[in-house]
Amino acid sequence: MLNFASYMEMLMVICFGISWPINIVKAWKARSTKGISLLFYTFILLGYLFALVGKLVLIFYYAPVPWYETVHWYVMFFYVLNTLMVATGVGIYFRNRSLEKQVERYDHRTESCSQRETH
Repeated sequence: MLNFASYMEMLMVICFGISWPINIVKAWKARSTKGISLLFYTFILLGYLFALVGKLVLIFYYAPVPWYETVHWYVMFFYVLNTLMVATGVGIYFRNRSLEKQVERYDHRTESCSQRETH
């Protein structure tokens, strides 16, 4: 029964994880933070981190039983993979925000120059 529960947990994490690569590519190409919520990313990231901490607590609780007998490696693998993908999404958010600020500074300078020329 424990294996069945682990498989169900792994499938849940895989289903969540399917969307992250799509989201990462879309955000990278968009070069914009529009439609992206940093708060959403933060809560998802915290959720994955809490799950990983829970798995580590189980590993230490059942020590000296080997970790791979306590927590199935494939479940841990997908938690770590999803955590890395969400962290990548957060990194892309900050990259896109930086790009937007560069564009704003450029537009502001261009606007200032054109105003001077008209006066």
